[in-house]
Amino acid sequence: MSLHPRLFALFAVAALPAYAAPEKYVLDPDHTFPSLEMPHMGLSVWRGKFNRTSGEVLLDLAARRGTVKVEVDANSIDFGLDSMHEHAITADWLDVAKHPKLVYTGELQFTGDKPTSVKGQLTLRGVTRPLTLDIKSFTCMEHPYFKKPVCGADAEARLDRGDYGMTQHTDNGMGKFLIRIQVEAFKDALPTMPTS
Repeated sequence: MSLHPRLFALFAVAALPAYAAPEKYVLDPDHTFPSLEMPHMGLSVWRGKFNRTSGEVLLDLAARRGTVKVEVDANSIDFGLDSMHEHAITADWLDVAKHPKLVYTGELQFTGDKPTSVKGQLTLRGVTRPLTLDIKSFTCMEHPYFKKPVCGADAEARLDRGDYGMTQHTDNGMGKFLIRIQVEAFKDALPTMPTS
């Protein structure tokens, strides 16, 4: 005996796992700093970080899925050296006047019950290319001070700045960047500091 099409559809829906809707986590700009490392003529390693970042993560741990969107203020690059900052924001490099933001979007990839990478795309200087972040650590907990859920991660990737149009001085591997980003994000919204 065959089932009526409507009954079949009802049973099919009932058989699907019941996943909760993804939860939104807002990036904490005080604890989220993309940074980069690059060789300097084979002599040393230059390091810089971006001081202003925003974004959000949609996370469904039960369904093992999630998305990431990060926006970085390109002008906030900080090498600890004013002259290096002045050069980094010019048209030769980040071209901040035309492209004030770096944008990364991606989907979380899980191994077991934890995300281990983000498969996404980076838009830099108006060029969008694939970029996969390897997640080195990932933890969620109740924040001990704000008493609300917070998640944190540490991730990294490698890229060649020449792929994004920054082709000056890329000899001897100087165009190769190691990108690192530590992230902390609060569920629903950023906490407010209590008033005394």
